[in-house]
Amino acid sequence: MIRFVLRRTVLSLVVIAGVMVITFVITHVIPGDPAVNWAGPHASLAQIRQARISLGLNRPLWSQIGHYFWGIATGDWGTAIRTHRPVLNDLFGVVPASFELVGAALIIAAIVGVPLGVLSARWKGKAPDQLVRLFAVLGVSMPAFWLALIVQLIFAQHLHWLPTAGEYDPSFAYSHPVPSITGMPVVDGVLTGHWALAWSSFTHLILPAVVVASYPLGVVTRLVRAKVLETSEETHSQMMRSLGFSERAVLGRFALRLAWSPVVQVLALVLAYSLVNTFLVEAVFDWPGLGNYAAQSISALDVPAIAGVTLFVAMVYVVLNLLVDLGQAFFDPRVRLA
Repeated sequence: MIRFVLRRTVLSLVVIAGVMVITFVITHVIPGDPAVNWAGPHASLAQIRQARISLGLNRPLWSQIGHYFWGIATGDWGTAIRTHRPVLNDLFGVVPASFELVGAALIIAAIVGVPLGVLSARWKGKAPDQLVRLFAVLGVSMPAFWLALIVQLIFAQHLHWLPTAGEYDPSFAYSHPVPSITGMPVVDGVLTGHWALAWSSFTHLILPAVVVASYPLGVVTRLVRAKVLETSEETHSQMMRSLGFSERAVLGRFALRLAWSPVVQVLALVLAYSLVNTFLVEAVFDWPGLGNYAAQSISALDVPAIAGVTLFVAMVYVVLNLLVDLGQAFFDPRVRLA
């Protein structure tokens, strides 16, 4: 097990190093001059020259990449051109909102997707199965930004059931102090007893969370259906039927239990995908998370910020993949031999 952990960890570090190299190359081939953006539109040549020195763009390429690697390792991810603040500080400020959104989406996907998968397996080949499979395919294939616009038009602008955009009612920023413990307003409102803020944040969270949940919901539903059908045909399930257990008990108490492990693994990996999938959703709902920050950085040609977002998302992918591999190896010794 120790050898397996070391091997996977080293491979993960190699992948992160490769991502750092690719990110560095991309930031140097993007059209435009970061020094001009840093100095401003009306800067003089002397100010632009000073900006190039401040950003380290006057150094040789090998020195720049060495400084970039050292900065990433020591927590210096550069300074954002748009905000003039350290990129890592900016990321720490916006990532909690994205994690709150993605976390709520994955909870919806698990709560709704697992029962739908079992229902589809229970009525295999019949009308409920066909409807659930169609629903799952639509969830996986439907563009998130299009779905975001549709639910916004229906539930916010037409029915007026839920807020259109934002993280909570803007009046709280003026009338009541907004606590910031975790950076997640729903959680902070509950922890501090600020129930009005918690409820406002919850209602603002529903629509974007449902949109982000569409893809993982479809994945979980299809995976649960496949795993339940697979395990329901195995010997132990047949034995349960011969002992007089109902089909509902066989699927729910025995087949579903064995299907939970791959579902948890998929949810861990889908978390990283959903983090990227929120970019356009956050733009539509004006959600102050990582996607909104990335969109503003791209529009401002903020190269350090773009590189920081890219590297952060890649690290999330690699770390979650590593945790899934280690979890599989812990519970299934056969994985260690791979």
